[in-house]
Amino acid sequence: MPITGRMLVFCVLLAGLSGIGFSNLGVKELVTSAKGGDPVSGREIYVNTCIRCHGIDGKGALGIKLVPSPADLTTPDVQNRLDGTLFRRIHEGKPNTAMGAWKHSLSDEEIWDVLSYVRVLGVESGGRP
Repeated sequence: MPITGRMLVFCVLLAGLSGIGFSNLGVKELVTSAKGGDPVSGREIYVNTCIRCHGIDGKGALGIKLVPSPADLTTPDVQNRLDGTLFRRIHEGKPNTAMGAWKHSLSDEEIWDVLSYVRVLGVESGGRP
């Protein structure tokens, strides 16, 4: 059966619409680099919100007994994660832990700032090149 002009147009439109469905169009951008965040602002937010559990150096607060214990933010296990993965962890929280979702308290920009500061903690401790 020969391909007609209408069939060709239909196929092109179908392929284009399918491509949009698999693209990031209309999806909140989570691949922005933490380098776009401001680590100075992030430090201020960290001190006011994160320090209670993660400690001043990101290794976990002394004397706090949470089960499971808060992540050591300076370890390669944390520092080697993609920015988008860490953003989602801060934004959505971690189920079955004390790490709650910060999406209700912090804007996306503030979360990127905190993430940028977390990267500084990793560099200072040698956790990330």
